[in-house]
Amino acid sequence: SLYLNSAYSVIYLFIFLISCKPFFTYQLRSRTVDNVDFGAHVENQTGARDSLSRKHHRVYQLYSRTSGKHVQVLGRKILARGEDGDKFAQVVVEADTFGSQVRIRGKETNFYLCMNRKGKLVGRKASGRMDECVFVEMVLENNYTAWMSAHYSGWYMGFTKKGRPRRGPQTRANQRDVHFMKRFPPGEQPGPQNCGFTTIGKREASKKIIVKDI
Repeated sequence: SLYLNSAYSVIYLFIFLISCKPFFTYQLRSRTVDNVDFGAHVENQTGARDSLSRKHHRVYQLYSRTSGKHVQVLGRKILARGEDGDKFAQVVVEADTFGSQVRIRGKETNFYLCMNRKGKLVGRKASGRMDECVFVEMVLENNYTAWMSAHYSGWYMGFTKKGRPRRGPQTRANQRDVHFMKRFPPGEQPGPQNCGFTTIGKREASKKIIVKDI
């Protein structure tokens, strides 16, 4: 009798473990998912190039808060002395990452705005050394936009009152020199969107109500 009771106990324990296996497996998987660092994953994806999604290109004028003019890409030379509508002040902001990393290209010259290892703003043709031509677009609390070098963290695109470039190590995010406003070139402002509303008279409305009641 004691032997049979022990055997039955082992059988019941075995059946219990089999029935509870899915529960333990779910708990294990849940803990594994909870321990995943999604913040690190998003940060890594933000800096990764996106070769699958459609590239987002938009033409702007970058108005400098300090010089009161627009950023110009004059080939290898970069200035902030462009008037409204200046062809050299029209730039193409290219975004092809998951986050806010962009490249800035002069529409007229096809040169990219870059920052070299000395912190100087220069223009370059598209080449293999494009890591110095990537900037992080940052919208500030005062509604201005700043562009920080993605390769040299903490160095910003900035200009003096005379429209001359400032070197990266001399810039800070809270300086007026690095504050810009994105403006559409003259004649390229997006027009009002057609919402597609249709107006109907009282007679048509009453007909619809009658049909609905029937």
